[in-house]
Amino acid sequence: MKMTDIHKQVSRDYVRMLEAASSRSPCCAPPSGPGTIAAVAGYAPEARDLDAASQSFGCGNPLAFAAVTAGQTVLDLGSGAGLDLLLAAEKVGPSGSVIGIDMTQEMVDRARANVAAAGLYNVDVRLGMIEQMPIDNASVDWVISNCVINLSPDKARVFSEIARVLKPGGRFSISDIVVEGLPDALRENATLYSACVAGAISEAAYLDGLRAAGLDDLHVVERQVYEESQLVSLITSEIPGLELSAELIAQIAPQVVGKVWSAKFTGTRAL
Repeated sequence: MKMTDIHKQVSRDYVRMLEAASSRSPCCAPPSGPGTIAAVAGYAPEARDLDAASQSFGCGNPLAFAAVTAGQTVLDLGSGAGLDLLLAAEKVGPSGSVIGIDMTQEMVDRARANVAAAGLYNVDVRLGMIEQMPIDNASVDWVISNCVINLSPDKARVFSEIARVLKPGGRFSISDIVVEGLPDALRENATLYSACVAGAISEAAYLDGLRAAGLDDLHVVERQVYEESQLVSLITSEIPGLELSAELIAQIAPQVVGKVWSAKFTGTRAL
């Protein structure tokens, strides 16, 4: 599958974000700097201390309370710098395996470096697209994803791929941004696409898409509706390099308060 213009734009923006996050000095970072998203998303302090956390652009914690057990295979869609790969590897243990997919080579390289630094040998990070996963049919026990599917221009295809790669009875836990009633002007803002807002769909549409792909036992187990201050903080401190001025962010935030939230979706592939 070829990258669309949206894929290329998102990939470029996230390389810039990764470079900006990597160049920050932790000793000099403001309280709302690297790790803000990990803290807001509910990651434990020890997870937030990992280098991968300061390079994470997720909106939730898909592994929190997930019933991942030793020996299972976990697939992370849009694995980025690898924070959830490291946490999943701890859950599955040496007898299990973890696979990460990311479409951006720089993210793949960074995740591999973080995995190597952690001394893990059961994590495989692959370059690929979540609309066409380099994963065998019915081969994974869990699919997780953290604020990535909203970036895809073909979400129906992603949902179908999730159903394809899960084993019968396999489960998923997806944290993602959803929106309701977003103004058209913001939908058309290309930069806000990479900020996980313009390309997001409603919670109802998300559930409908999962259901249409053949996934069932669907639940929204967590929601966090962002307040204005959180929206401003998350965009300005965790998404560096995007061409959004402080003035523009101040104009945008009041328009989306109560219309943007992170939700955790769970479900299964039928036996």
